[in-house]
Amino acid sequence: MTQNIQRRVMLGAGLASVAGLATAGSAAAADKAKPAPPLPDKKFEELLAGVPMDRVGAELAFEAVVDIAPAEDLGDGPLGGRRIVPIIGGRFKGPRISGTVESGGADRQLIRGDGVRMLEAIYELRTDDGAVLSVVNNVLIDQPTPEQRYARSFLTVTAPTGPHDWLNRRILVGTLNSLRPSRDAVLIRVFVLT
Repeated sequence: MTQNIQRRVMLGAGLASVAGLATAGSAAAADKAKPAPPLPDKKFEELLAGVPMDRVGAELAFEAVVDIAPAEDLGDGPLGGRRIVPIIGGRFKGPRISGTVESGGADRQLIRGDGVRMLEAIYELRTDDGAVLSVVNNVLIDQPTPEQRYARSFLTVTAPTGPHDWLNRRILVGTLNSLRPSRDAVLIRVFVLT
């Protein structure tokens, strides 16, 4: 019985200690959440001048012709119209890498109420030396008129350890263009940000 009482006392002390830490943590978080004082223009300019501009560039990683099947309408959802476009093959080539686009992937599309299309294409690339790269390509397409088209993407490529794992350590961006009527395919150009 004495052991049970001792355990309860120790448990109670431990819970009180944890509660005290949580309260102290909440107070510290509240202090951190206070807005910073306004930054005067002069101080702002001094801060900017103290750090050299890091220029962002882009180099071509690869170009891909991705063959697609007809789109399947999945109906409207709360965020807009939904459809899926199967990926059935293709080819890619760049300065450091080349190979084929594997069939079995798909491009899931959301057509928002404002007409902007949000795409998430998930597929695999097989390099000429046999490595398999997994690709997730998120694309935003805004085309208010036939002459005005903005199609840009952010890609994540997962490569196995080896000669292509540089793709795991870089930011990749891209463009997307239709190749119809010449071919039921899209042209994807992928760039590495430098």
